[in-house]
Amino acid sequence: MGLVLGLALALWGLGALMKVSAWVRWGMIGALYAGVLAVQLTLPAAHPLRTALGGTPEGWAALGVAAGLALAYRMGLGALRRRARQPAPEPTQPGPFRPAELDRYARHIVLREIGGPGQRRLKQARVLVIGAGGLGSPALLYLGAAGVGNLGVIDDDIVSNSNLQRQVIHTDARIGMPKVFSAAEAIAAQNPFVTVRPYNRRLDEAVARVLFAEHDLILDGSDNFTTRYLVNRVAAELGKPLIAAAMSQWEGQISLYDPARGTPCYACVFPQAPAPGLAPSCAEAGVLGPLPGVMGAMMALEAVKALTGAGEGLRGRMLIYDALQGETRVIGLKRRPGCAVCGAGSA
Repeated sequence: MGLVLGLALALWGLGALMKVSAWVRWGMIGALYAGVLAVQLTLPAAHPLRTALGGTPEGWAALGVAAGLALAYRMGLGALRRRARQPAPEPTQPGPFRPAELDRYARHIVLREIGGPGQRRLKQARVLVIGAGGLGSPALLYLGAAGVGNLGVIDDDIVSNSNLQRQVIHTDARIGMPKVFSAAEAIAAQNPFVTVRPYNRRLDEAVARVLFAEHDLILDGSDNFTTRYLVNRVAAELGKPLIAAAMSQWEGQISLYDPARGTPCYACVFPQAPAPGLAPSCAEAGVLGPLPGVMGAMMALEAVKALTGAGEGLRGRMLIYDALQGETRVIGLKRRPGCAVCGAGSA
């Protein structure tokens, strides 16, 4: 066996000198072993070559088996080490939330009525807010904070000094800026995981039809009856649920109008705009600064409930809040027979 060992060492050294790969050198030694084993198996026991090599056929076969097992073990161990060093593959279908979002929305997710599925619906929702003023300001802030993934806001006004008493989404530094861009800036600073689309224009029939079709839910925070009736008409025609609120001085009201699902529309409750002077604007009659915050937050709350299916919403009901007396009451609403907007008379 000494002769064979010497030949093996010589082959290994020659291969290293010639810079041959380890696999080739092991192949050369394997060929040497195969030749030795062939000599042991084919030549007579007394043959001089077999005597020079030494050993027996059984011994050389056992040596080959042992060497093969050792080599297989080493190769398997190397493969395991290489696999352990490889980075974990990226998931082919990542979850809907980043780790930072899971932490941000944790207080929602632990609510039984919302949970993970409800938060996912908020992330996938598309909500349009009409007006970035007193009602739109808190509604937009809370919808963005709640994780509504796609927010649209339409308004053609600019931020003025007199707005800042109640329109909390704007700042003194943004006086003169279009309200929709000021609102978008504030929402992005509060929640970078929300997409905001600002529309710096007046809402008319054509624009309303395009925008409403692209959104799941409409929030009307406008401050004039012309816009309110337009919003109600287009939302009813397109089958979009509408959350509308209004306020004056110390009192506010809010309801969810969804005639496509059996509720009255805004025109069922208010078939005609009040006569001039009977419903003065906030600029004329004044409004308590925190009142828009209360009503706008209620709009966001009802929107979250409507999108997630949590709790009992204000479909077919109107909530009236009297801030001066500290009273809240809810009244039932019915569809008005013969309503020209929602067709209640033919229902």
